[in-house]
Amino acid sequence: MRGADSEQSAMFSYVSPEKRVPADHPLRAIRRMTDEALGGLSRRFSRMYAWGGRPSIPPEKLLRALLLQALYTVRSERQLMEQLDYNLLFRWFVGLNMDEAVWDATTFSKNRERLQKGDVAEAFFDQVLKQAAAHDLLSSEHFTVDGTLLEAWASQKSFQKKDGGDRPSDGDPSNPTVNFHGEERRNDTHCSTTDPQARLARKAQGREAKLSYHGHLLTENRHGLIVNTRVTQATGRAEREAALEMVEDIPGDQPVTLGGDRGYDVAEFVGELRQRGVTPHVAQKQKWSAIDGRTTRWTGYEISQRKRKQVEEPFGWMKTIGLLRKLRHRGLAKVGWFFTFTAAAYDLVRMRKLIPNPV
Repeated sequence: MRGADSEQSAMFSYVSPEKRVPADHPLRAIRRMTDEALGGLSRRFSRMYAWGGRPSIPPEKLLRALLLQALYTVRSERQLMEQLDYNLLFRWFVGLNMDEAVWDATTFSKNRERLQKGDVAEAFFDQVLKQAAAHDLLSSEHFTVDGTLLEAWASQKSFQKKDGGDRPSDGDPSNPTVNFHGEERRNDTHCSTTDPQARLARKAQGREAKLSYHGHLLTENRHGLIVNTRVTQATGRAEREAALEMVEDIPGDQPVTLGGDRGYDVAEFVGELRQRGVTPHVAQKQKWSAIDGRTTRWTGYEISQRKRKQVEEPFGWMKTIGLLRKLRHRGLAKVGWFFTFTAAAYDLVRMRKLIPNPV
């Protein structure tokens, strides 16, 4: 007998969202670690909000929703709100009941800006690292540093002369056709009208130059977890300057090693590391290398060269999954906030596999 294709206009269920999510679902472990991290931020949240007035979106729910956006590559906050409306798994992770209304996308964005002003991303990242340290997942002596270009949310047409010089166009005010051939464009003479803090940069000689920021990561060599982040303007010295800043933040006074690629094999940078008591385990250039036999003769140098490749894994995840291949926000502060928050999301994904039954 053929079944009837009937549709139910209303639903009443005795099964809660908690029971519908499988016990071995990957989000369960991430949810437990996230709740522990958010519990450590409760006092910070209380200081950020007034005691009276209309209740806003709970900051815990805001951060869980932003975490889902990074974990599931949801391209916009409007799409995120749409997913929250009908996706039962998303509702369970954020903490919404079955019949609870979702927020408007603009309301969600405005409430999110309060978290950006309160440096919540860095505080959340620190809470995640505390859990990693409690399970002895972090190395305190051996680290790796690297940087990557983050393409800014600005078009090449917005990169115009600072003096306001006229550029020939086809007369279309909304989307003019502009020819840059034969024009020398430099960061000291041009600036983006869309994102003034973005800088024109390229990965290597012969590659296309794009308006970008520079993202930097410091990872530990035991499990490749991210322990520090920086976002700077894209300049020729950004990688080495950011590396020195992150080295200064390493807790304790024990001797440490720092791995890196050949771009860090610069005499000035290597000398700065040695003055700080840091052994430079960066890859050697074929010519004029600042790394000599007093470093390369040790077995630890070979281990660091193998381990330093782990730093590429978080960059790949953050760009392909975490929505950082093409930035969705403008300005150094906002880009840095989301870069750090995405790094925390990556650590949570890694820790889910490293911690047996995290609680």
